[in-house]
Amino acid sequence: MRTALLDLDGTLVDSAALITEHLAKALATVGTIVPTPEQLRALVGPPFETALPELGLTLLQTEAAIMAYRESYDPVAATETPLFPGTATLLQRLTRSGIRLAVATSKPEYLARSITTGTGIHEHFVLVGGTDIAAGRRGKAAVVGSVLERLGLDPTRDPVVMVGDRHHDVDGAAEHGVPTVGVGWGYAEPGELSGARIVVPDVDELAAALEADGVWSTADHVG
Repeated sequence: MRTALLDLDGTLVDSAALITEHLAKALATVGTIVPTPEQLRALVGPPFETALPELGLTLLQTEAAIMAYRESYDPVAATETPLFPGTATLLQRLTRSGIRLAVATSKPEYLARSITTGTGIHEHFVLVGGTDIAAGRRGKAAVVGSVLERLGLDPTRDPVVMVGDRHHDVDGAAEHGVPTVGVGWGYAEPGELSGARIVVPDVDELAAALEADGVWSTADHVG
């Protein structure tokens, strides 16, 4: 069975506006300089634990900012996060095509489950996988590995691809020998998805790519 692992932010849901709004407020509460809108948008996707220190935050500031962010963002994420246009139809089409779908996101797993339920797309996924700090699961590579393990998938044998909008998706999947289909409607900077097997411009092209044979080869993976 073919299995597609799908990113959440920037791939299925258009969460940038909500995330950056709450992140800007959280950064202000810990006394740091709030980045520009462009800088904030670049933070959508990668784990804050690694992204915020790259802006110059100390470990204590990072932890405080994440806590403040969670306190304001988490309660509204499930009800205020919009799907990208065509997402529901895409998932229905892929399900009808017999492709098994799972989420692999750098969001906390409990929150990813809440958002997929709140947006009404949870029924299409056999598993919603995300980070779990308590379990030591941080970053996209760890999430992809966890999803593969829980689904009993061996990328050298089983046809599996990652679908995502940032280089973290490409790099994290490649650590496990999984190729990535990049989506052009997300939050990547120009050229960021150069390591993807292909980059598709819209949901129709994504569906067509996943229904064809080319992206599913277990040989010659992007690494």
